[in-house]
Amino acid sequence: MYSMAIDAGTGSVRAVIFDLEGNELAAYSKDWDHVPVEGVPGSMDFDTAGGYLAILEVAEGALAESAIDRSKLVGVSATSMREAIVCLDSAGREVWACANVDARATREVRALREEEGLERRIYEISGQTLALAAQPRLLWLKRNMPAVYAEVTTVLMLSEWVLYKLSGEYACEPSNASTSGLLNLATRQPDDLLLTMCDLKPSLLPKARESGTRIGSVRPEIAEKLGIEPDVAVSLGGGDTQMAALGAAVVDAGQGLIVGGTFWQEAVNIPAPTTDPEMRVRINCAAEPGMWWAEAIAFHVGTSLRWFRDTFAGLEAVEAARAGVDTFQLLDERAARVPIGSYDIVPIFSDTMNYKAWRHAAPSFLNLPIHRSGDEVRAGMYRALLENAAIVSSLNMEMVAEFSGVTLDSIVLAGGGAKSPVWAQIVADVSDLRVDVPVVKETTAAGAALCAFVGARAFASVREAARAWSRIDYQALPNKSNHEQYKDVTERWQKAYAPQLVLADNGTTESLWRAPGT
Repeated sequence: MYSMAIDAGTGSVRAVIFDLEGNELAAYSKDWDHVPVEGVPGSMDFDTAGGYLAILEVAEGALAESAIDRSKLVGVSATSMREAIVCLDSAGREVWACANVDARATREVRALREEEGLERRIYEISGQTLALAAQPRLLWLKRNMPAVYAEVTTVLMLSEWVLYKLSGEYACEPSNASTSGLLNLATRQPDDLLLTMCDLKPSLLPKARESGTRIGSVRPEIAEKLGIEPDVAVSLGGGDTQMAALGAAVVDAGQGLIVGGTFWQEAVNIPAPTTDPEMRVRINCAAEPGMWWAEAIAFHVGTSLRWFRDTFAGLEAVEAARAGVDTFQLLDERAARVPIGSYDIVPIFSDTMNYKAWRHAAPSFLNLPIHRSGDEVRAGMYRALLENAAIVSSLNMEMVAEFSGVTLDSIVLAGGGAKSPVWAQIVADVSDLRVDVPVVKETTAAGAALCAFVGARAFASVREAARAWSRIDYQALPNKSNHEQYKDVTERWQKAYAPQLVLADNGTTESLWRAPGT
């Protein structure tokens, strides 16, 4: 018995095949690009026609690579980048769609923020601020493409659209739909007030149903094309981070997760839809019914490491190639020999989350030790980036504890960052938490795959499936002495980062990233 997860990410889409025991059997991916609209700054349209063809291509590729008996595929589900939306007309045709990175609605964000108390009210109901929410984008559509806006009757999140294309049926589900800003956290259902208070028409989201709910079967023509049975269940998955939590068995209140990828997403399961009075942290629905998700993000962590490797680590790349190892493995080994604090190098990259005014300073390294050798400095700079991610993640989790009252005694580290034992130990030492690293590091697809099995009735619930698949590879235990040293490192970083943010705010330097309208 097998299931398939479709993982529609920002830069690519992939299909992954799993067996009932949670083993990944095959994966097949295809890059895709989002199309900027000429004359529309910040725009990133999502190509629904090309995206659909890519989904079919990766599904066939994964099935072929796995060489499974296709008659034993019982379920399909999907996960995706969050915030991306697809608008349908009354006949179910796509009339407009944008990717999560779309930033065209800066003027609309600013205009909505000028209305006294509006953003705070939206945040209190939905857990979202306006920067990445659907309302400004829909308002942009209404003002700039009124004929298209008039046709819109349904808005789907990208993962929901994937399942619609596979089955012909649609529904919204709370984990991804909550990132739109159109879902009421308390009811876990769409709330028309979140549209009408922004002068948008109501009833755009379908009724919400929970992750793992079967909504239909694979359409006959697709089943025939893929060589699978026509009754393969199509079931709701969810947002990529919430699916990663399922794949890592983070399903109980008080559990936390770091997904270490291009961005580092830190989240804590909280038992009630409690929002932050200071609006620093995002609150979403978890994929587990009756659970919510306090989430913060460390920006461009993986991006910064790849940039460092490609820009500064040419010598290490040559040496790694000669030894037949990955360059990051060699950089990790050298970083492990650098003392805590990275020779006092201060990395100015990602900042702690501030959802109501989300922006970052210009990327830089401060306090480079010119008296040290080039090998030492490069190793120190690399370790400083590892420490930056750990410091920001730890401070973000402390913010969650401040307003939610939920504190952690351990954290699960998944994603690409979990492949580095050195990094896992730094996270443990900075946070003073035990770090659990699962066997399956890329847990996002696993979460969607177990939703597919739940919809096919192979498991009774997503909680049961997640626990059945839970396997820990290793644990990193915090070192108390190292943790004490990191308190000073963290304080130094905070004191250095604050004035760099001022320079970016006043235009002297260019921000690493800032939210639309900020």
